[in-house]
Order: sequence, then C-alpha cells, then structure tokens
Amino acid sequence: MNNPNRTGTRLTKTRSAKTRLNRNLLSCALVIGLALAAPAALAQSTGATLRGQAGAGAKVTVTNVASGYTRSTDASASGSYSLAGLPPGTYRVEGGAGGTRTITLQVAQIATVDLAAAAPAPAGDVTNLDTVQVIGQLVPETRTSEVATYVSNKQIEALPQGTRNFLAFADIVPGMQFAQDGAGRASLRSGAQSGNNINVFIDGVGQKNYVLQGGISGQDSSNGNPFPQLAIGEYKVISSNYKAEFDQVSSAAVVAVTKSGGNEFSGSLFWDRFSDNWRTKTIFEKRNNTDKVDYSEEHYGVSFGGPIIRDRAHFFLTYEGKEQTNPATVIPGRNFAVSSLPSEYQPLVGATSVPFKEDLYFGKIDWLIGMDHYFEFTVKHRTETEITNIGGTNTRPSSTSKDNDETRYDLRYQFTSGDWLNDAHLTYEDAAYNPRPTSDGMGIVLTDANWWETVLAVGAGPDYQNKSQKGWSFQDDLSFSGIEGHSFKMGMKYKAVELSAAEQQPYNPQFYYDLRNNELAVPNVVRFGYALPGIGDGSLKSDNKQFGVYFQDDWQVTDKLTVNLGARWDYESSPSYTNYVTPTSVLNALNAVDPRGNGTQTYRQSLALGGIDIDDYISNGNNRDNFKGAWQPRLGFSYDMDGDQRHVVFGGIGRSYDRNLFDWLQLETTKATFPTYEYHFNTPQHPCTVGSGNCIAWNPNYLNDRNALYALVAAHDGNREINMLSNGLSTPYSDQFSIGMRNLFPMWGQEWVSSVTLSRIVSKDGFAFLLGNRRPNGGFFDTTRPGTTEIPWGAGVPGFGSLILGSNGIETRANSLLVSLEKPYSQASGWGATLAYTYTDAKENRQFGEHYALQFATLADYGWSKAGGAAPHRLVLSGIYDAPWDITLSGKLALATQAPRYGTNCLAGWDKCVEQDQYTPDGTLGYKRFDLAAEKKWAVWGDMKLRLRADLLNVFDWVNYNGYDDWWGAPGEPNANFGKPNSQLLPTRTFKLSVGLDW
Repeated sequence: MNNPNRTGTRLTKTRSAKTRLNRNLLSCALVIGLALAAPAALAQSTGATLRGQAGAGAKVTVTNVASGYTRSTDASASGSYSLAGLPPGTYRVEGGAGGTRTITLQVAQIATVDLAAAAPAPAGDVTNLDTVQVIGQLVPETRTSEVATYVSNKQIEALPQGTRNFLAFADIVPGMQFAQDGAGRASLRSGAQSGNNINVFIDGVGQKNYVLQGGISGQDSSNGNPFPQLAIGEYKVISSNYKAEFDQVSSAAVVAVTKSGGNEFSGSLFWDRFSDNWRTKTIFEKRNNTDKVDYSEEHYGVSFGGPIIRDRAHFFLTYEGKEQTNPATVIPGRNFAVSSLPSEYQPLVGATSVPFKEDLYFGKIDWLIGMDHYFEFTVKHRTETEITNIGGTNTRPSSTSKDNDETRYDLRYQFTSGDWLNDAHLTYEDAAYNPRPTSDGMGIVLTDANWWETVLAVGAGPDYQNKSQKGWSFQDDLSFSGIEGHSFKMGMKYKAVELSAAEQQPYNPQFYYDLRNNELAVPNVVRFGYALPGIGDGSLKSDNKQFGVYFQDDWQVTDKLTVNLGARWDYESSPSYTNYVTPTSVLNALNAVDPRGNGTQTYRQSLALGGIDIDDYISNGNNRDNFKGAWQPRLGFSYDMDGDQRHVVFGGIGRSYDRNLFDWLQLETTKATFPTYEYHFNTPQHPCTVGSGNCIAWNPNYLNDRNALYALVAAHDGNREINMLSNGLSTPYSDQFSIGMRNLFPMWGQEWVSSVTLSRIVSKDGFAFLLGNRRPNGGFFDTTRPGTTEIPWGAGVPGFGSLILGSNGIETRANSLLVSLEKPYSQASGWGATLAYTYTDAKENRQFGEHYALQFATLADYGWSKAGGAAPHRLVLSGIYDAPWDITLSGKLALATQAPRYGTNCLAGWDKCVEQDQYTPDGTLGYKRFDLAAEKKWAVWGDMKLRLRADLLNVFDWVNYNGYDDWWGAPGEPNANFGKPNSQLLPTRTFKLSVGLDW
C-alpha cells in the first residue's frame, strides 16, 4: 500500500478511536526519538510545478492524496494557472471544466495539464488502498530543454541490484555510468569527466564533497552508500543543460526526493544477503584451482512513518545497515613471479578478504500550517569503518583502517502568497574521513631496481589522514508567476564551511629494497615524514565562505515555444590559499646559485630558461585573489511542434562552474609543515657519494629507531618536496551544448516516450600538479640525448626535493549521441521498459582520473588521447513485469565496448619510457552483465504483507575484468603478459536472497 513518495496513504474507511489514539501515541514517541537523534549544503529545487489552462478566474486546488498537503491558486484572466514547489507525489486536482483529476507529479518536474477541457480517461499509476483505489495519471515531461530522465520509485524497488546504492539505477539514463571496482567502491560519472564533477541534490540539498574526490561527500574510495535507499522516493538525472539554480557541478546533476510520512502509519523492513557460497568462481580461481575467497554482503533495514496531526504533520524514520567481507587479490608488480619473492613474504600474496561496516540513519518531520506555511526538518547520519589498501602490490600489513562519518541537518520553510513562493533552507553538515595505518612500525617495500617501481609492499603502511568539512548555510529561492507567460525564479546562497586536512605521509617510514638485484640486506632508499618543529604538523584549516546568486525565467513565448533564460554567479573565498606565504627558506633556495650551473646562475634562472616564471607561484599573502569570473549564462528552448506535447524539439547552451578540491590545494601548506624526506644509501647496486646531496651511509638503527631517522633532518635538512600553487588559480568549468527531439507515441496499446539528443560538453581548467624540476639549461628532458624521456627527478630545487607546481589546464571534449526509449511502468498496464543507448567520442589531455601530470613539462606536451574509462558504445535495457499471483519480475542488461587504457612503455630504453602510452584491450565488449529478479508477496494479516525476493546477478556468468597488465616491458624484454587481464570484477553469477515485511 506504499505510495512512491509517501509511506502512508489516507484511506476512505473509518478506524476505531482506540486504534488512532495508539498510533498517535506511537507517532509522538517516534517524533521525540527523532528530535533527539541527529542533511545538507545548498538548497536546489526538488518541487514540481503544475501549470496549464483552467478558465478565466477559475480556482485550482491540489491535494496530496497521501499527506493531505493542499495548495490553491486562481487562474489569470487568460485562464492560465501555475502552482510551483509541490512535493512529488499523487495529487487530486480540482478546478476548471475538467472536474476532478488525479495525477502523479515527479521530482523537479514541470507538468502541463489543461483543466479547461474534460478530463481524459485514467491511464496512469494505480495505487491500491485496500477498499479504495487512487489512480494517478503520470504526466510525461516533454517540454523541457534539459537533457534529463527520471528514475522512479518502482524502478528503485523492483530492478535487480547487488548493492543498496540508489545511484546504481542512474545508468538506465543515457550518458551515465555507475561503476564498481574490484573492491566494491562505487562511482557515478557522465561523459568524459570524472565522478568529481557530479553533484547530488537530496530534498534540495547538495551533497557536494568539497575536500575529497567522488563528487558526493563520503564517497571517496568508499564501499558505502551515500544515503539509505529506503528513504529515496525517486530522482531525476540531468546530464547537461540544467537551469541556473544548479551550482557546483560541471557534469551530471542528480535531483532526488526522500519519502515522507502520510496520514496512515506504515512501515517496511528487509534483510538480504549473498556470499561466496552463493556465487561461481572467478576465472582466476578456476585457473589456479583454488577455493573461493571469503566474500559476503549483507543488508538490513527498517522504515516507518505516519501522522503526527492528520493532513498537517507527519514523520518518517529509516535505518539501513551494510556489512561486507570483500575479496582482494595481492599480485606482485612488475611481472615478478611469487616464487621470486623472499619466502617469508610469499604467504602474503594471493586472495584475501577485508571487512566493511556501515550504518545509515535518516529522519524527517513535515508540518503544513494552513495552505501557506510548510516546514520540513530532516537529518541524516552515516558511520562506516573498513580496511582498505589491500590488493595489487599492497599486502595486509601495509593496509589502512578507515573511518568515514557524516551528519547533515536541513530545516526548510516554504511560504506561498498568491503568485509568490519563497523556499528557504538552513543547513548544517559535518563530514569526516580518517584513514590510519592498520599497524605501526617500519614499512618494507620490494622494488624492481628503482625505488618507485613497486613489486610488493609488506611492512607498515604509510597512510595517515584526517580530512573534514563542516559548517552551515542559508539559501533562499523566490519564485513569481504573476506575469503572463513567465515563471521567474531567483535565489541566493551563503555558506560558511570549515575545510580541514591533516596529512602525514608517509606516517610510517618506508624502506625500499632492490628485489631485482637481490639487494635485500640493506635498503637503498628511505622515505619518511616529519613535522617541522615550531612550524607545523601537516594540518591545515580554512574557513571558506561561499556565495552565489542566480536568476532564471521560464518564458512561454507562444503555446508551442518555451525559452529558458538564466544566469548565475558564484564566488568562494579560501583564506588558506589567499593568505599563504611562501617560506623564506624556499625563496632563498630559488635565489641561490644553482650548483649545477656556471657558478652565477640561480635556480630561478634555470626555471626561467625552462619557461617557468616562478613569481607566478610565489605568494606574499597579498598577491592572490579568489576567482571572481564564475559567470554562468544558460539558455534553453523547447518547441512543441503540434502544441500537444507529443513531438518536441529542444536544445540548450550553457556554462557551469565546479570547484577545486581542497585536498589538492592544502598540499602547498601541509607538505611544507610535514614534509616528506628522502635519503639514499650507498649500496653496491645503487652507489652514491656519501655527504653529497641526499646520500648518506647506512645505519642499522634507522630500521629500528624513528628518532635516528628524525635526527637526519637536523643534520641534513633539505630534500623535501616543495608544492606551490599558481597565484591565478581558476575554477574548473564546462560548456554544454545540446539539440534533440522527444516524442510521445502509442505502441502496443501503451504510451511510449522517446528521446534522441546530440550533446557536446567541453570541460576546461581542471586542476593538475606538474613537475617544476628543470635542468641547468632549462630543459625538462636531457637535450644532449635526443629522444630521451627520462624525468628529471634529481633536478629539484637545491637543498630541497622536487618542485611540484599546481595550476589549471586539464581538459576533456565529449561528443555524444543519447538515445532513450521508455514505456513508464504503471500498475494499470502491469509493466514498464527502458532502453538507453550512448555513443561517445571523447578525448582528454591527461589520463582519466589523474591530477598529477609529472611525465612532461607542460600539459600541452601530452597532446590529446581517447578518454580513458569512456566506452564508445554503451547500451542498458531494463524491464519490470507484474506476473500473476502477486509476483513481480524484472531484468536489466548492460553492455559496453572496451574503453582505452594507459600504461608504461619502456621498450625503447629506460631513458625513453612513455608513461602515458595508450591501448585498447582485446575484445569487442569490455563489460556485459544481465541480472534478473523475482519477488513474491503474501498477505499475512490485515494490510501486512510478507515479501520474498531472489536476485540472480550476472545470469550468464560473463567475465568482466577489473584490471590489466599495463606494462609494455623493459628494453629488450617485452612483457608477454602485456594487455592481459589480471583481476576480475564481481559479481560472478551470484544468487541473492531478500526477505521483507510491509505494513
């Protein structure tokens, strides 16, 4: 009896006073519990707009059938009406000549309904309510200029799924890709841009991650889910050309709405599980004839809600838990066999498993006072713990223990008066990410000759971080529809957020041993971090302020043509960037005589010969400004060819700014206060002159006593890395262009919606770190040896280590054909189906997902490559069918061609390595997966129903690879395994069992 957006629905049958009293008491108790429990950044519109013709002066009233939420307006003299900010759901609409209609409005939808004519026969969503049926006609949104698609609550609940991440269904939208790596970490991306460039708005609140990668707070390298799926009602995916109200996004915007309590108490609980006993072996387990690695995943949760005051106030609460035992495979790097490793380390290689635990809480109270005052208070809390950095060349002793916590509050007040609607949000957030080494001690790293060529990490790990964002914000959005043909919306936001980063890398000293030359008694390199006494400890806080304003007008020029005009401007002050002062010791080193030169030339002059004006990176605390150029014009149109919303041409052009991640900007300070030191030991295979540069004699105490290492800093202070940011940092942005056509047409007795769109998205000013090291003649490569590509690691600032320069310049270009075909599910027809096809021709000037560009002097030297990670062709099909005996069947098929990959090619010589060589793995399809699900319901008592569900994931046991051997080989030693897969994505064919109860 659940409505897609409400957990309870008002029934037209009486209940005893005692039953109502008991439920009211229970509701009050639950509300008190919610008040004592503990989302939110910048508000964006999730409310729907209903507009059309109703007759001159007609009064139009809408009532949510689940909650009793009611709004009214009077049509203008020309008969037009508009009601904005309606919570998504099923509404009874009264007014005009059409009598009473019941329609279903979706999240952030603009629905056009003509009430001046007689109502058509119902052909939409049917909600069973015991003795009552409420039929809501779904109104397709065809007259929008956005490149957008909806994901309904029915699809979230019914389609097969291996995880409880509600974003997993976004890939049924053309242009979107939801991916999980071999460790189960999920990411959502669109086109050629990374997941950093998306934003997710839940109940109008942006979930942006300001510090770390992933786009959404808490999603950087996490197995966790961003939000309890039980709490999500539905969402809309806008892949480009969003309106001016959307900020801090240059890729796709996801606009989701949560469920709310209704006029009847209702709830749901579930438990599902799958394990290694319920899956087939991976191809590697079969080849090696080994047992299946320990692997299991378990989800469980409960939700309940109902009235506090019927038709006026409601509550909703939910909890979801997730536990995993994830497989990981440790594989020696650089093509070393396990038998070539020291015997004590061989047991650390092979299949292993790691634990993960997450708890998600969400609560909501809504309160309607009259028709004009509406309040919502929501809270989200997330905690998770896991073990990471196991797999590949990292063994369990070198792993990381990570905590990931988040709390968000949102207080919303909506006021309506005639043609005016004001929507205000006051929010607070606190998100923290805390990786720690699982063991303390000394790190041991086996290498292939050079220290940076890792074969196996077997000692204590290096990762120690503490990164967070917390603060409050206020946003106010004002809408006005009192001028014929126009819907104006304007807004402002202000946010004060403290960004924090503590990074002590490497926390445990790392000793590097040359395995190839069997130099295992004495290391040749040690790297460790050490806080500078009296200066800092590798931590930084920045009290950032964000401000934005926008204005937009949805102008209905004629009954066929609608034009969307908008512009916004955003600004962020970042004192950690603008107030930073370059240390005097660094300035002295830059201005000192370069000992490699002619005796008079300074390192500054060496940089100038190499095309670097170091003054562009030196800050005195007053010569930096925050970026003020984030002006974002946005223009869209839709043309309804016949005026009946069945054939619509649409398009748009616009610019949208994202932001630079604090995790990258903070390195300028933290690297200077907790620098990484690197010392080389004079060994037979790695000789160096003791006392020259960073070469010292080996002392066994270094391996046992950290203080002995720290004493080196006082005696040989220097060789630490220098990070410097450009004084003129810009903000990343994308320019978006689209043209397409939507069609609403009958087929097989049902209404279908199709869309064909041509899209071009060009992103610019992505952040990158480049290597500033230059040789005395200014060269990056050694010009005395033509053709060499040897990176000048030893050509850093005298007395220091390498010079790393942060600036803008990463770009992507993506031309896409987006095709969708959908028959929306309705209970009347009993089925629904979708098709999403994407063709992408994308290029990039730096390896996908990388923000370090250290192989060439400039980004221009990289040239343009095919976008890594962007498959040229992608097809996703899904379907839902209501079978007899209250059984629901569903399926999902995803196919994608091979995407380009990058690797290292040293075949031409060690001094001519190509660090960013590109290839495409063999095979037409790089990803293929077909999932099925079946669910049966039984009535057990009254309106209580038992659910039993089975999901069969990867039905045909198709093999999807997670990684490949990207090493071309050494000079004269081509790698026979080059391009061959070395790890596999899960799931193999897997059975998942779910049990649930609804009431």
